[in-house]
Amino acid sequence: MVYRSMGEDPWSFAGKTYSEIAEVAERDGSVLIVPVGSIEQHGHHMPVGTDTILVDAVANLGAERVVDDVPVLVTPPIWTGYSPHHMGFGGTVTLDHDDLLTVLEGIGESALENGFDALLLLNGHGGNASLISSATSTIGRHHSEVEVLGLTYFQLATEFISDIRESDVGGMGHAGEFETSLMLHLRPDLVREDRLEGTPQDEQYDQAGQDLLVGGPLSVYRTFEKYTESGAIGEPELASAAKGEEIFENLGEQLSDLLNQIHEQNAESVTTSG
Repeated sequence: MVYRSMGEDPWSFAGKTYSEIAEVAERDGSVLIVPVGSIEQHGHHMPVGTDTILVDAVANLGAERVVDDVPVLVTPPIWTGYSPHHMGFGGTVTLDHDDLLTVLEGIGESALENGFDALLLLNGHGGNASLISSATSTIGRHHSEVEVLGLTYFQLATEFISDIRESDVGGMGHAGEFETSLMLHLRPDLVREDRLEGTPQDEQYDQAGQDLLVGGPLSVYRTFEKYTESGAIGEPELASAAKGEEIFENLGEQLSDLLNQIHEQNAESVTTSG
């Protein structure tokens, strides 16, 4: 996949003037997407910017697929997240929990001053998930006239991943088969294919999450050194660019369906209230 410079796409918030942003926001059912990533270690074979690169790509793919029908803009990604559990490996830049929540609230609330009907916080890092949920609630409480939503993008893959994955449960963890495949498709130049190494996730509690796409009701905190020596969890050696392309296209379909629903829901609400 060839990346264009920030601002070239018609759905790019950063590439528009303030009056052009207002024109999009003022249309019925307008949607603003804020991608939220992280800078953290991804084993020996993947760059620390993986989560930010992937969530930004998915957000832009979803917007690209609906831009002819939906007034939608995508902001530049928030590049740091909540990653204290990765600090032991190095290469990680993290915010404290409350600081990241404040950042999300500030970005969301100020962006909504432009007049959008809906805000989607699109998350790309598992450690941010609870914060995205909290920010959705706190921003929404102060902007009851706007629909505020939060989503971790890779959860969209639960609808189709069983037809693609080769690994057993535990193989699609952090920097495992899933994320490595996406990076091999999107940014193969950043994947060190001669250093593919991971440890399949072996969770002690049956009720806890078993890998990236097999969750559980039990939350457990451990540093990553307790799971893996390399920093990667899963089976990255099963990754391929072909799988990554299939995953990416399916994610685009799932996200574009959601964006259409958000638009229709809020366009109807605006029409009804008017």
